[in-house]
Amino acid sequence: MKNIIGSLALALVVLAGCKVSKDVATPKDAQPETFRNAVTTGDTSSIADLQWKNFFTDAALQKLIDSAIVRNYDMQVAVKNIEASELQFKQVKWNYAPTLGLNVTASTNRPSDNSINGLSIKQYGIGTKHIEDYNANLALSWEADIWGKIRSQNREALAQYLQTNEAKRAIQTNIVSSVSQGYYNLLMLDEQLNIAKKNVKLNDSTLRIIKLQYDAGQVTLLGVQQAQAQLEAAAQLVPQFERDINVQENGLSILAGRLPNAIERNVTLNDISFPETLSTGVPSAMVSRRPDVRSSELALNIANARVGIAKAQLYPSLTITGQGGLNSFKSSNWFNIPASLFGTVAGGIAQPLLQHKQLRTQYEVAKVDREKTVIQFRQSVLNAVGEVSDALVRLQKLKEQQAIAANRVKTLQQATSNASMLFKNGLATYLEVITAQGNVLQGELELASIKMAQLSANAELYRSLGGGWK
Repeated sequence: MKNIIGSLALALVVLAGCKVSKDVATPKDAQPETFRNAVTTGDTSSIADLQWKNFFTDAALQKLIDSAIVRNYDMQVAVKNIEASELQFKQVKWNYAPTLGLNVTASTNRPSDNSINGLSIKQYGIGTKHIEDYNANLALSWEADIWGKIRSQNREALAQYLQTNEAKRAIQTNIVSSVSQGYYNLLMLDEQLNIAKKNVKLNDSTLRIIKLQYDAGQVTLLGVQQAQAQLEAAAQLVPQFERDINVQENGLSILAGRLPNAIERNVTLNDISFPETLSTGVPSAMVSRRPDVRSSELALNIANARVGIAKAQLYPSLTITGQGGLNSFKSSNWFNIPASLFGTVAGGIAQPLLQHKQLRTQYEVAKVDREKTVIQFRQSVLNAVGEVSDALVRLQKLKEQQAIAANRVKTLQQATSNASMLFKNGLATYLEVITAQGNVLQGELELASIKMAQLSANAELYRSLGGGWK
C-alpha cells in the first residue's frame, strides 16, 4: 500500500503543473486611442474618476441621490445578489478539501440454508440462522486537482462574484444619472412655469390696453378677441407645467424608494453650471472603469474557466479514498477497541471512455461560447465609446444652440418692449404686440429646454465614462 500511495504522490508532483487549456486574453485593439469630438488637452484624467458628490454639487440633488442609492429597490436586489454570490464563492473554496462522511449502520441478514452463507453458518456452528453486522466509520474521498479543474471552478466563481459587484455599480451609475437628469428636468419645468406665468401677466396688461382702445373706438372687437386668445394660450401652459412638475416629482420619489411627494429644491435652472471643458481621459481607462464593460471582461474570464473545466473532464481523474472505524458481527463487541477497529486506503485513476464524445462536444461548445464572449466584449466597448462620443457632440452643439437661443431671446425681449411702447403711442398695431409676446414666450421656453439638455448631457457624459459608482 505504501508503494501505491508513493506512486500516486509522484504522479501528483509530475502532473500538478499541467495546464490543459490556454486562456484567451482581453482584446487590446477594441478601443480607439481617443474619443471622437473630444477636446485634446493632453490631460489623461477623467471626470469619471471624481466621486459623484464632487461632480453633482447641489445639496438638494446630493440628498436625493443618497436616498436613491440606499432605498432604490433595484439597488437593494443587487446588494442581495452580491450576498448570495459571495456565499457561493466562499463555498467553492472548499472544493480543494476532501469529502468526509460519517456512516453508522446496523443490519441483519437471514441467508438461505442452501446458500454458501447459510451452509457456512451451519459449518461454523454460530448457533443462529441470521448474520448481524454493526458498522461505524468515517469515509474520506479526495480528488487531486491534476488538470486544474478545481482551479478553474474557483476562477469562474470569483469572476461571477465580481460580476455581481459590477452589476451593482452599473445600477448605481444609472441611478445617479437618472436622478440628476430628472432633477434638472424639474428645474426646467419650474423655469418654464415661471415664464408662462410672467407671459400671462404681460398678455393681461396688453388685453386691458386693447379693451380701453376698443371702448374708445380705436380698435375692433377682433383685436380684443385675438388678445384674449393670446392670453388664454399662455394661461393654458400653466396647468400643463404644474401637471408635469407633479409627475416628475412622483417619478423622482419612486426612483429614490419613497412614496410620491414633493421634491426639495433651493436653486433655479440658471444657478446650475458645469465647467466649460470636461476631461474625458483615454478610452483604455474607461474600459476598466465602466461597470458594463468590466462585466463583459469578467464574462471572458468565466468563459476561459469553463473551457478549462470542460477540457479537464476529458482527462483521467485521480481519487484517493480512505475508510476507518468499528465493525463487529455482535452488538456487544461493536465498541470493543482495538479488536473492532478496521481501516482501508485506496487510490484510483478513472478515464472516461464511452462519454468521451459527449465531453469533447461540451469542450467544443465551451470554446464557441468563449468566442461569442470576445465578440460581446468588443460590442460593449464599441457601445461605450459611442455613448461617450454622442455625449460630447451633444455638449458641443448644445453650447452653440444655447448661445444662439440666448441672443434670440434677448432680441425678442427688446422687440416686445419696443412694440409695447410703440403700441401705447399709436405707432404699432395690436397684432405686432401680440406677435412679439408670442415669440418671446416660445423663445424663453426653448432656451430653458436647451439649458436643461446641456445639464443632462453633462450627466450623461459622466455616466458614459463610467462615473457615478464611487
